[in-house]
Amino acid sequence: MPVDVSRFLQACNPSRTLAFGDPNDRQFYIDFAPVRGSNIIRELKRTITLLPNERTCQLFTGHVGCGKSTELLRLKAELEEQDFHVVYFESSEFLDMSDVDVTDILMAIAYQVSEKLEAENIRLKPNYFVNLFREVGDILQTDIEISQIDFSVGISKITARTKDSPKMRNLLRQYMEPRTSSILKSINEELLGQANMQLKQRGKTGLVVIIDNLDRVDARQLPSGRTQPEYLFIDRGEQLSKLNCHVVYTIPLALSFSNETDTLKQRFGGGLALKVLPMVPVRRRDNSLFEEGVVLLKQMVMVRAFPSIPQEQRLDPVAAIFAHPELLDRLCLVSGGHVRNLLGLVCDCIRQSDPPFSEADVEQVIRGQRDNLARPIDDHEWELILQVVKNQTVKGDREYQTLLRSMFIFEYQDVQGSWYGINPLLAETWKYQQGSRGSG
Repeated sequence: MPVDVSRFLQACNPSRTLAFGDPNDRQFYIDFAPVRGSNIIRELKRTITLLPNERTCQLFTGHVGCGKSTELLRLKAELEEQDFHVVYFESSEFLDMSDVDVTDILMAIAYQVSEKLEAENIRLKPNYFVNLFREVGDILQTDIEISQIDFSVGISKITARTKDSPKMRNLLRQYMEPRTSSILKSINEELLGQANMQLKQRGKTGLVVIIDNLDRVDARQLPSGRTQPEYLFIDRGEQLSKLNCHVVYTIPLALSFSNETDTLKQRFGGGLALKVLPMVPVRRRDNSLFEEGVVLLKQMVMVRAFPSIPQEQRLDPVAAIFAHPELLDRLCLVSGGHVRNLLGLVCDCIRQSDPPFSEADVEQVIRGQRDNLARPIDDHEWELILQVVKNQTVKGDREYQTLLRSMFIFEYQDVQGSWYGINPLLAETWKYQQGSRGSG
């Protein structure tokens, strides 16, 4: 069976996020929930649909590239099927992830909500912001008038003036920070409150805001000694949790190892625990093969090549892509169940030669990714990796968090809870094999 190589390469682009609401993208979607140990999207959705008239705040995290954005877009599509008005946006498009404050996040949310509402011909002009924007305009030396224009335009003018200027950003923060409570009150009453009322008049169930990519907030240390994520989501999380609608935030994975996770849960999550999206398991705790996970990963690769083939026949044309069927298993296993890494491996194979890929093609791609990943690891980090492999646990220390952030270590879940294993690419290095023999 011939494969359209150009379309296959495009479909395997590891940076591409599947928009579940788009039928063209939905055909590529594989539901990994049955093997991941929990169905997080179902839990997030049920919390919202069972409490449509209340406000909820839910926290979501996981490794970069494990599929969070794709799952959140599925949540968006399913909530829209329940007649919710859902505002989804990637915060990294509007915020400088190395320098974020609470008012920045609140204004980004206000901008996104107002812009999406204006697209539906719902125009709101919160009275509080008329004076606020006028005074901000004086500070930034920018003419900002919202009495005759859409509210979102006023915020976009502020964003454009401050985004690439730390000096302007600091000036704005000095003015905005003491007014955080008033800004939050205005957003809740004059923007979100009015939005909810008008949406329900149009037959909508409620308003949901999904803020993606906040997990990319830089972990730099502030003068107070706190990291930026600790300051935003623990110290100031209570304010972010008080928006007058349903909200889902993505937050940094490192916070799940903080000594203050319970504080995070109470202040920011409203008593709801942080939800962590783990890897797709390819092996069990005892290192035995987890075939169900491998099969779903194989389907993910094959559906990108042949999207029109029925689900029960997806693995039939493997020979058209790989010279030997076990080569696809090899890529799935060495990916460790990291979705983006697997797509990257397949992408590298396509860039190297036309299918069917030979064993030499596949092994060359694996060696390249293995060596790139292992190159920056120092001796101390190798010792930490060996400890994690031995104990299958990760401590809360920041050095262990570095292992997860650098994708040297992966997190999995089973009926016993979370456990941790080495990225299989690193398990193939001489350094690891020597170390594991020495520690054994």
